[in-house]
Amino acid sequence: MATFRTGQKTHQAVLPQRPALESESVDTPRIGHETGLRHHPRVVSGADHVRGETTLISPDVGGVTTRPLAGERPRERHPSVFVLDKNQIPLQPCHPARARKLLNKGRAVVARHTPFTIRLKDRTIAESEVDGVQVGIDPGSKHTGIAVFTQHAGERRGRYAIQLDHRGARIRKKIGQRSAYRRGRRFRNLRHRAPRFANRTRPQGWLAPSLRHRVENTTGWVDRLTRWAPVKAVHVERVAFDTHALSAGKPLEGVEYQRGTLHGYEVREYLLAKFDRACVYCGATNTPLNLDHVHPRSRGGSDRVSNLVLACVTCNQAKNNRPVEEFITNKQVLARILARAKAPLRDAAAVQSTRWALWRALNERLPTHVGSGGRTKWNRTRNHLPKTHTLDALSVGKIDTITQTTNRVLVAGCAGRGSYARTRPDKHGFPRLRLPRTKEFFGFSTGDLVRAVVPQGKKTGTYTGRVAVRASGSFNITTTQGTVQSIRYKHMRLLQRADGYGYTWKGEGVSSRS
Repeated sequence: MATFRTGQKTHQAVLPQRPALESESVDTPRIGHETGLRHHPRVVSGADHVRGETTLISPDVGGVTTRPLAGERPRERHPSVFVLDKNQIPLQPCHPARARKLLNKGRAVVARHTPFTIRLKDRTIAESEVDGVQVGIDPGSKHTGIAVFTQHAGERRGRYAIQLDHRGARIRKKIGQRSAYRRGRRFRNLRHRAPRFANRTRPQGWLAPSLRHRVENTTGWVDRLTRWAPVKAVHVERVAFDTHALSAGKPLEGVEYQRGTLHGYEVREYLLAKFDRACVYCGATNTPLNLDHVHPRSRGGSDRVSNLVLACVTCNQAKNNRPVEEFITNKQVLARILARAKAPLRDAAAVQSTRWALWRALNERLPTHVGSGGRTKWNRTRNHLPKTHTLDALSVGKIDTITQTTNRVLVAGCAGRGSYARTRPDKHGFPRLRLPRTKEFFGFSTGDLVRAVVPQGKKTGTYTGRVAVRASGSFNITTTQGTVQSIRYKHMRLLQRADGYGYTWKGEGVSSRS
């Protein structure tokens, strides 16, 4: 069995590792080899270098080849168009060119603007051949990647990609404000209010509202996709890494079991996520990174994760075996580094807390297959794909190859549906102004997707985006280029009613950290 220690090289017979944390050792002999290798890894020609990742060629494991697939990155194509039959039953998604032909011939009408969906007027599902699609999900704290794909004999072809932006941080902030208002009212000289915190109980499996939002947001989009496409199965990451696979097929026993999932290989991934794949001292990115001990082991420092940071080769050599207090003379920078080293990975904890709840909720809806984060990374790396949420979602589970991806990603930002409160509170929690009793003006409400054509004036042009309404009739439109203010409602045409999300597009390969 391979023994994983932070001070030794990663065992090459388990899973391929990034050389970003496996460059030549720069530690002095008395400190020991923290991240050194005795030989350089071989690098695949033509592999993309994203966030310090480099595709490696690993030896065969257990008689099954684990070498990356030959060739370039999978071919890109335009996102597919969702298709409904005349009875609103989903059919197989089609290419945008075919959708244009159906619309031009009058055989179909637009059923939804975003995601773009058409409805056939002359066909039912009984007259159609439907192979079905599958959905891959890469859960995240701030962003969740969703990929719609077809799969046959281990070959996947991406059809649609969605990046779902959560609003859990905003929910957490609002709950904190509400708690502060309640706490303040208890101690002011006001009428007596009996405490209720003693008679509240939490059911089994309870999740905080900010965490429950992440689960419900993801399952809600799966429900939407089942209305627009013939979804047959769902693939989702349930655990961060497969510890059984990392132990080279042997059961975890004794000290290996006690060390948990953040030992060895997982420590490296933990630190990469924690420090955003950048040197903690100089902020350098896209360069080989070493594991560095804040307090050197030669002076009593431990191998605890809170004592490990990422450092580029230059900073690691300059620091040598000195304590960080001697290497960093700026007190503000030193305080920031020490705080980051000890800070927990809150986003990773949020994802870990919701993985099982998400799997249970999905399994009640559709056949759900689970995979590990290690398998997802291996699938993505050997198919020469960069690190993004949607490409991770396309790589979830057991596959052989990915032959097609989409060139654009729909970013669905959760914006909410407004508030029931018709007042705004001051810093003490008392109302300071009143809002209109109605939320709709001149046939529009905040969050509607509109297109405005302004024929003349300083704001001449065409604007498409999410509208914010006012009683005066001058609305704001948030587009991909920014917010355009004070556009009269007479110039606007409704494209889609508000559904609680703001939509934008971005190119595939543009990563977001979560």
